[in-house]
Amino acid sequence: MSRLFSRLMIKDFHLKNRIAISPMCQYSAEDGFANNWHLVHLGSRAVGGAGLIIQEATAVSPEGRITPGDLGLYHDEHIAPLKNITSFIHQHGAIAGIQLAHAGRKASCARPWKGGHQLDKTAGGWTTMAPSAIPFHEKDDSPKALDLAGIQQVITDFTKAAERSLEAGYKLVEIHAAHGYLINEFLSPLTNHRTDDYGGNFDNRTRLLREIIQSVKKVWPENNPLFVRLSCIDWAEGGWTIEDSVQLAEILKNIGVDLIDCSSGGLVSHAKIHASPGYQVTFAERIKQETGILTGAVGLITEAEQAEEIIRNDQADLVLIARASLRDPNFPLHAAKELGFDIDWPAQYLRAK
Repeated sequence: MSRLFSRLMIKDFHLKNRIAISPMCQYSAEDGFANNWHLVHLGSRAVGGAGLIIQEATAVSPEGRITPGDLGLYHDEHIAPLKNITSFIHQHGAIAGIQLAHAGRKASCARPWKGGHQLDKTAGGWTTMAPSAIPFHEKDDSPKALDLAGIQQVITDFTKAAERSLEAGYKLVEIHAAHGYLINEFLSPLTNHRTDDYGGNFDNRTRLLREIIQSVKKVWPENNPLFVRLSCIDWAEGGWTIEDSVQLAEILKNIGVDLIDCSSGGLVSHAKIHASPGYQVTFAERIKQETGILTGAVGLITEAEQAEEIIRNDQADLVLIARASLRDPNFPLHAAKELGFDIDWPAQYLRAK
């Protein structure tokens, strides 16, 4: 019996297996609107057998986009094309999730294949926001330090985006608090130099995330899953640590978060990340063991047996794959075959099974 292909119940929803598709930015939207690229990209992963598909970082405001090509949920008009995507995903037995995000000081950038540099106003860029006026790269324009009214607007933007997510048909929301984006910037002492109630000690630096979750839960159904993606360490001296993540995970569990999606890094340009196969799995394992909250493991998980061992050894409850899925949208179908476990294939593909 494969543990990777066992069902997982979270709240009122059963995932048919423990393979989730990580949010992966496609940088292919116009003013936040989804198009056929997103339908085919996300839909093919549902056809390919994953139990959960989490849509790419979807901006809660125009200024929260990483690039002009990011998906958004800051207009009601964004909802209609997303309904087509969620409907297709659910037709093929997967759960449709969405990652809500604000890029903070890492916003207003060119698409990666156009250099990824910060855009100035003449090239379609905009003023970025952060807890403190510290740029990501020394030569970048400094972000605007959010005042209290700005912080409240961010909380409102996440909440409205969650409402729109529900209307668009998503069954799961993940709050993006990782990879150096706005919430992560508030969490880490390397990027949060505030002296008010949102800076300084641990409680203050985690306040924004807690307030976003508490506000989102007022509009998000109690029986629908709520995830948080964390950068479990900054990979930089004086930054956020795994001990901080464990402490925060315990708090998040107590206020209604169902799973911690355990990533790392992305906060500062000088971070030294020692990447190797499964290099972040220990973060998921430690948080799971010390807090009892469900966790997801991510990061250079590329082989079926590798994913199986993570679940079999109780290191995490979900395995999230990203680049392996880009290379092979049918990774779950092929993984099941490698593990000797029979799963249903789409009827249209049975002649290839």
